[in-house]
Amino acid sequence: MSKLLRALVFAGLAGVACLANAADVSGKWTTSFDTQVGEQTYTYEFKVQGATLTGTAKGNLITDSVLSDGKVDGSKISFVEKGSYMGMPLSFNYSGEIVGDEIHFKRELMGFPAEEFVAKRSK
Repeated sequence: MSKLLRALVFAGLAGVACLANAADVSGKWTTSFDTQVGEQTYTYEFKVQGATLTGTAKGNLITDSVLSDGKVDGSKISFVEKGSYMGMPLSFNYSGEIVGDEIHFKRELMGFPAEEFVAKRSK
């Protein structure tokens, strides 16, 4: 019985560690990267509750956006940014990995080559 109790305690602690890691992404993150339409600078504001991510994205070329379908699973993060560029609606699919105070992102838009960049936590 003692082995079963230890296994349950370990599983519980592992679950708490995952939730703590998921909550760590909350806050403001910034980045700057080159694209086919020029340099883009972004500020993301993330809020995490459990494994659900919500927030906003503010860029210099894309309209301010509300993030949807956001998820955090351990060190993995994903969400959709819906904004517009010169009046044309766009939907970007993001996936990434949280590494300390950085998020290594891959962003995809309707069959265009993916953009990869790193966002850093604002302090």
